[in-house]
Amino acid sequence: MSSSPPSVPKNVRVRKLMDDVEEPPKPKKKQERAGADEGSGTPSPVRAKILRWAWRGALALLAFALAGLLTFVLLVRHYSEGLPSVAELEAGYRPSQVTRVVARDGTLLAELFTERRTVVSIDAIPAHLKLAVLAAEDANFYNHEGVNYLGIARALVVNLRAGRTRQGGSTITQQVVKNLLLDSERTYRRKIREALLARRLEQELCPTCTPRQRKDKILELYLNHIYLGHGRYGIEEASRDNFGKSASDLTVAEAAMLAGVPAGPEIYSPKRDLKRALARREFVLDQMHAKGFLDDARYELAKVEPVRLAPTLEANSELAPEAVQIARRLLVELEPERGPRGGFTITTSIDPKLQAAARKALRDNLEAYDKRHHLVAPLRLPKAAKKGKSPPKLAPAFEGTPSFETHKVYVGTVVSADDRRGTLDVKVGTIVGSVKLADHARYNPQKLAPSAFAELGVRVRVSLLAPVPAVGAGEAKVPLRLELGPESALVALDVRTREVLALAGNYEAIAGGLDRATQSRRQPGSTFKPIVYSYALHSRRWTPASLVDPTPRPFAGGYKPTNYEGWAGADQLRLREALANSVNIAAVHVLDDVGPANVVDWAQALGFTSTLKPDLSLALGSYEVHPMELVGAYATFASGGMYEEPRIVTKIVDPDGREVSLKPLPPARRVMDPAEAYLTTNMLQSVVDHGTGQRAKALGRAVAGKTGTSNAAKDTWFAGFTSDVACAVWVGFDDAKPLGGGESGASTALPAWVAFMQAAHEGKPKVEMPRPEGIVTKRIDPVTGKLAYEGAENAIDEIFLTGTEPTDVAEPPAEAGAPLGPDGGALAPLPAPGAPDGGAEDEP
Repeated sequence: MSSSPPSVPKNVRVRKLMDDVEEPPKPKKKQERAGADEGSGTPSPVRAKILRWAWRGALALLAFALAGLLTFVLLVRHYSEGLPSVAELEAGYRPSQVTRVVARDGTLLAELFTERRTVVSIDAIPAHLKLAVLAAEDANFYNHEGVNYLGIARALVVNLRAGRTRQGGSTITQQVVKNLLLDSERTYRRKIREALLARRLEQELCPTCTPRQRKDKILELYLNHIYLGHGRYGIEEASRDNFGKSASDLTVAEAAMLAGVPAGPEIYSPKRDLKRALARREFVLDQMHAKGFLDDARYELAKVEPVRLAPTLEANSELAPEAVQIARRLLVELEPERGPRGGFTITTSIDPKLQAAARKALRDNLEAYDKRHHLVAPLRLPKAAKKGKSPPKLAPAFEGTPSFETHKVYVGTVVSADDRRGTLDVKVGTIVGSVKLADHARYNPQKLAPSAFAELGVRVRVSLLAPVPAVGAGEAKVPLRLELGPESALVALDVRTREVLALAGNYEAIAGGLDRATQSRRQPGSTFKPIVYSYALHSRRWTPASLVDPTPRPFAGGYKPTNYEGWAGADQLRLREALANSVNIAAVHVLDDVGPANVVDWAQALGFTSTLKPDLSLALGSYEVHPMELVGAYATFASGGMYEEPRIVTKIVDPDGREVSLKPLPPARRVMDPAEAYLTTNMLQSVVDHGTGQRAKALGRAVAGKTGTSNAAKDTWFAGFTSDVACAVWVGFDDAKPLGGGESGASTALPAWVAFMQAAHEGKPKVEMPRPEGIVTKRIDPVTGKLAYEGAENAIDEIFLTGTEPTDVAEPPAEAGAPLGPDGGALAPLPAPGAPDGGAEDEP
C-alpha cells in the first residue's frame, strides 16, 4: 500500500499552482476596457454592474420597507383617532337590563326593558358553558392577544374572491369591541379599528388584573352582551327563555346548544328550528371533545341528552298594570340615572290571587251594568227594540269638530261597518272616525261582526285616540274608542300592615291605562259621612243615641240639602240610624254643630290630601277624593284609630344585589283612640245590618261599611272592612254622565265589593271586631236615646264611650193617644242643633 503524499495547505497549493502557470500575454486595450483579469483584485465591469444594481435594489427595498412602515404608522394613527376609551368601557359599562316587578309571593307581574338582558358574573357561569362558547367561537381565546391574524387573512381571501365582505374572522375580543365600542358596519375601516381596539382592550382593560383575569372580564362582557334570539340578550336571559332555568344550572348539552346560537340567532334557536339547533349542538360538542374540553364519557352522554325546552313564560301583563306603573314611577324617582337602564327587582305588596279576584269582580260588575242598560251588542235603534227594552236616551249627536286634546267623550252615529277589516265607522260632528271592534270585547261578548254589532244610525259614545288629521292629509280616519259603559276602581288594604293587596283602576287592564284608584278624584257622596260622625263621637258632643232632626230646611247661607228620594221617617233620629239610613239632613246638622273646619282637619289626619273646603256640603261628600284616600281612612277605623300611609312597593333590589333605600313613609299616627274607632266601626256595622248596605251581609261575617251616591248618581261607592281587609269600590263615567235610574252605591258598587271580599276571606275563620276598653253598654229607649225606664219592652242595647253614656231616664209612654215612633216608643221633641248647606245625595 503506497503512502499518500504529504498534506499541503490549501493556500500553499493555490499559490504553487499560480506560480507554475505561465504569465499570459497582455490584453489589448479593448479587452482592458472590458474588464480586469480574473486573477486581479479588480471586479470586472459586468460584475460591477450587477453589484451596482443589487445595491440599488437593496436601497429601494429598504425605502419601500420604510415607506410601508411609515404608512402603517400613519394608518394606525389615522384609524386610532377618535377610538373609544377602554377605560370608559371598564368604568361605564352599564348595559340595558330587564327590571322585574313581582308580587308579594314572587309572581312576575311585569318585565320592563329596552333590551331583554340580565347581567351575571363570570364566576356564576359554569365552566362547561364557558368552554362550549369558546369551542364554538374562539377556542384559542386564552392564548391570543385579541386578534386572530390567520383568521383575518382567511376572511380577507374569502372577501376578495367574493368581491364583498362575507367573513369577519373575529375573535371574542373583537366581537366585544364591535358590539360595545363600534358599529356593526362591514367595512375594512371598521375591521382595522376593531383590531386596534381589540389589542388595546387586551392590554389596558383592568390595569391591576392579571392577563387571565383580563380575559375573564372580556369573556364576561361577551356572554352578557350577545344577542341570542327572541329578543333576548346575554346568556342568562337565553337560558331562562329556552330552558326555564338560570345559566348556572345548564347541563353540558344545554350549554352546547346555547353556545351554537350566536352563529345565527334566528337560524339555530331551538324554539325556532329544533332540527338545526340539534345539528349545531352536535358540532359544538364535537369541537369541545376534539379540543379536549370534554372527556369521552360526558361527550357521549351529552350527545344523546333529550332536549327539554321550557314554555315561553311572559309576565301576566293584565294582572296588575296599575301597580306596575306605580313601581316604575317610584324606581325612576329613586334612581333617575340607573333606573331607566334596568336590572332592578321591585317587590310589590300585591297578592296575585286577590288581584285576580279584584279584576274579575270589577269586570263582572261592569258587564252586569252593561246588560241592564242594553249596552251589549247587538245595538239596535230604539224603534227596532222590543217594548221596554229600548236603549237609554242619549244626548244629541255632537256637532262641530271634535278635539283630541280635550279628551272629551262625544256622541256619534254609526254610518258604516267593514267586516273584512273589523271596523265600525262613526260620524262625530264634522269627521268620521273608525272603531276597531276587536279592542272592545266588553261590549261584544258574542264576537259579532261589525255589521251585526250595531245598526246604522245607532248613536254611540266615543272618544278620540289621535288628533284629527289636518285638511288635505288624505282619507285617514281618526281611531276611536267606544265609551258605552262606565268605568270602575277597586283598592284593598291589609288592615294590619296597610299594604295594598289589590289595585284595579280600569276595566281594560292595559299598561298605561288610567288608574282611577290613584289618579282620579270623584265625589265620595255619603261614604264621607263616617268621617263627619267619627269626629262628632271624638268631640264627645254626640253619641250613637243622640237625636238629630232629619227634616229638610234651609241652613245658614241659604244651603238647602235634601234627603235622597225625600226621606220620610221620624221627626228625630238617633245618630246610629241616621248613619245606617244615610240621611243627608242629619249629617249636615252634625257637621254644622261640630264645625266644618274641624272636620277638614280631622279628614286630613285620616289621610285625605285632596282639597276639602270647610262648608256644609262637606257632610255629603261634595269634594272629590281618590279611592285610595277613602280606603286609607276606613282602614284607620278598622285598625283601632292608627293611620298609616298605604304602601305598594315593599322592596327594590339593584343590579348589584343591594337594596335601594325607599322613601321613608310618615310615621304611623294615632288619630283616634281605640274606643272611638270601635264605636265608629260599630255604627258602620248597622249600615250593613239594617241600613243601605244590607247586601254586604252576604259575606257572612262581621262587616262594617258605607254606601255612597253623588248627585244624579254620577258616582257610586261602597267602602267597608272586616278585621282583616279594607276595600273601596267606585263606579261611574269618566265624564260624570249620570249612571241612570235605579243606580246607587248599594246596587252599582256594592256587588263588586261583596264579590271581592268573598274571595279575600275564602277559607278564613270568622272574626268579630275586637272590642277595646273604654266602651260601656247601656239599655236605652230607642225613641228618646235616654236610659230605658224599668220594664220597657222596646228597650235596646247601645254602646257609648265611657263617660258619654246618658244619665236621664226616658218617661214611660202616655196611656193613650200619644204618637209613637218607628220603634214603638213615644216621640220626644229635640231642638235641632242648628245647620247651614250641603251638596251630594245618597240612597235611603
